[in-house]
Amino acid sequence: MALIMLAAAAGVTAALLAVPYAYDVLRLGGAAYLGWMARQTLRPGGASVFEPRALPPEPPARLFAVGAATALLNPKVALFYVAVLPPFIDPARGSVLAQGVILGSVQVLIGALFDILLVLGAGGISTFLAGRPLWLAAQRYVLGGALGLIAVKLATDSRR
Repeated sequence: MALIMLAAAAGVTAALLAVPYAYDVLRLGGAAYLGWMARQTLRPGGASVFEPRALPPEPPARLFAVGAATALLNPKVALFYVAVLPPFIDPARGSVLAQGVILGSVQVLIGALFDILLVLGAGGISTFLAGRPLWLAAQRYVLGGALGLIAVKLATDSRR
């Protein structure tokens, strides 16, 4: 994920410096993607990402390899860095590349810490949610609503 973040930061830097309307393209593309994610979460028959489901047992090495490949090849990770971080970058405050790397590094660190906590607590969370369908539904609506609000904010934001 850190390699994707560095590549995205360099690409955002080049795009923002080379093309005056690149920020708007990134912003509107990010808003459209977040809107699509909100729709997928809120659509009738949509399932919660936390809904428990049975999985076959796998060896730890295979789980690690699948996780690493998923992280490295996931286009959503790159899209996140390209669509969500640019509104927080201000060219008037110095190097756009440095700001992108710092913001991306903070996100990678927070994401890694959160993932560790989620892995450690996944069994308890799954057990808790398995017997509480209303909590699963509430989680879907809160997540979908938050994604939708962020999409609207990005779509209506203007360059500073």
